[in-house]
Amino acid sequence: MLWRNVQVKKGETMSLLKFTDYGIYCEKGDFFIDPLKPVKKALITHGHSDHARPNSKYYLAHHDSIPVLKLRLGSHIKVQGISYAEVKQINNVKVSFHPAGHILGSSQIKVTDGKETWVISGDYKLEDDGISTPFEPVKCTHFITESTFGLPVYNWENQEVIFNKINHWWQKNQQEGKTSVLFAYALGKAQRLIKGLDKSLGEVFLHGAVWNVVESDKKNYKFDINIHPITKDTPPAKFKQQIIVAPPSAFGSPWMRKFNPYTTGIASGWMAIRGMKRRRAVDTGFVMSDHADWKGLLKAVKESEAENIFVTHGYTDIFSKYLQEQGYNSQVVATHSIRTDTDQDDL
Repeated sequence: MLWRNVQVKKGETMSLLKFTDYGIYCEKGDFFIDPLKPVKKALITHGHSDHARPNSKYYLAHHDSIPVLKLRLGSHIKVQGISYAEVKQINNVKVSFHPAGHILGSSQIKVTDGKETWVISGDYKLEDDGISTPFEPVKCTHFITESTFGLPVYNWENQEVIFNKINHWWQKNQQEGKTSVLFAYALGKAQRLIKGLDKSLGEVFLHGAVWNVVESDKKNYKFDINIHPITKDTPPAKFKQQIIVAPPSAFGSPWMRKFNPYTTGIASGWMAIRGMKRRRAVDTGFVMSDHADWKGLLKAVKESEAENIFVTHGYTDIFSKYLQEQGYNSQVVATHSIRTDTDQDDL
C-alpha cells in the first residue's frame, strides 16, 4: 500500500489522515473512510456505490444508511450504526458523524486525536430536501470537500420552483394523453422527487431499482402520494397519464415500450449545461442535484472555519485555485475515486 502524507504548509506534514491507493486512511485509528477496496474497518459517509463498496470486514455508518447498505452490499455485512454527533473512540482517535444533507443517512465524518481535527464531508448539499437530515457545518482545522459542481455556472434554483416545473410538465403531458417518464438515480434523487410530486395529479409507478430502495426502509420513506411497483403483471392501462420514476439506465431499454405513448424527462445538476439534455436524448431536463452548487460549496468551506482545505471529486483544480485566490490554504487531493457513469451517484 502506498502512503502519502499531506503537506499543508512548507515543511509541515499532517499525520492523522493519509491518502492512499485504498483511500483515506487513519493510521492511529486503523480505519479507512469510504475505502476504494476491501479493508478491515470502513467508515462510510453514505450509501452511493462510489462511497460504499463491498467486501470490507466491518462497516460503521449512520443508522439511516444501514438499510441501503444491506440492500446493496448484502444482508450479511457486519455493520454498526452511529447517531449524529455521537462520539466513538477507535483506538486513540475520536470519530463522530454529522449531517451532510446529500441523501438519507449521509454524513460528514469528523476525526480528531486532540492535535488535528479533520472533517471528511463526503458528498453534501445545503438545501433541506425534507428527507435527509439537513447539512450542518462542522468546525475543524482540515476540511476535505467535494467539488462536483465547483464552477460558478452551477447555481441551483429553490427546489420548490423545480417541483412546480415538474408537476406542470406532468399535467401538460396528461392533457396530451401521454405518460410521463422521469429519470433520476434510484437512491436519493428518486425519493426526493416522489416527495415533491403533486398527489392531486395522479399516482406514481416505480422502476424496480427505485422500489427496492423505498421498500428497504419503510420507516423513513413515507409519501403522501400513492406509489406502486412496476411488475410484468401490471396492466399497461394503469400507466396511462401517470408518472414513472426510473433510473437513467432504463432509458432506451425495451422496458420502456409498455408506457407508449410517453415523454421523457431527467432531473440532474448536469442539465444546467446547454446541450446536456440533447446528449442525454431526453425530451425535458430539470436542473436538480443532491450536490452543493458553487455558492453552497463556498458557504460550506467558510462555515467550517478550516485552516486547510483539500478538494476532491469534480472541478478540483478550478475550485482549489479560486479558494487560494480568496486567501484559503487549499490544495487538490486525488483520491482515485473516479466516476465513470453518472448513474453511479446522484448528480
